[in-house]
Amino acid sequence: MENNEKDNFWLYIGGIIVIAVGLVFMLKGREMESVPYDAYSQTKAEVEKQISKAK
Repeated sequence: MENNEKDNFWLYIGGIIVIAVGLVFMLKGREMESVPYDAYSQTKAEVEKQISKAK
């Protein structure tokens, strides 16, 4: 009986980790959707210009 409880413990821990990772990716995807692609491209281009000027 005790061995079965240990197995369930690690199963629960694994499930919690999987759910947490899934939520992180889901929320990151939602965050990127809210930023228009054109604005993202412009910002990226500006950052690259500043980096090239710094070199």
